Amino acid sequence: MPIEVEIVPKGYWVTSYRSVTDEAALARYAALAGPAIEACGGRFLARGEAAQAYEDGVHQRIVIIEFESVERAMAAYQSPEYQAALAVLGNSAERDVRIVSGV
Repeated sequence: MPIEVEIVPKGYWVTSYRSVTDEAALARYAALAGPAIEACGGRFLARGEAAQAYEDGVHQRIVIIEFESVERAMAAYQSPEYQAALAVLGNSAERDVRIVSGV
């Protein structure tokens, strides 16, 4: 009798920055956010300025983080440690944050 194994798709947290008005605040945020995300199992796959932007894309910073599941990604975003990092960022950046399921 075969053993059934449920495969849970990975979760991906994608952040696209439209603008940054305070680089120092972004650096302080990153110093807190990185460890908070990694403590929740997040693995940074890409981060930095876009190599190229097409269509209506903005040539700004983008971050892609992989998690074991969408639920883990959402829990990381809602964690007290990450929320503290967001408080440091404040209104210093205009961003679009999305969590998507892997295929």
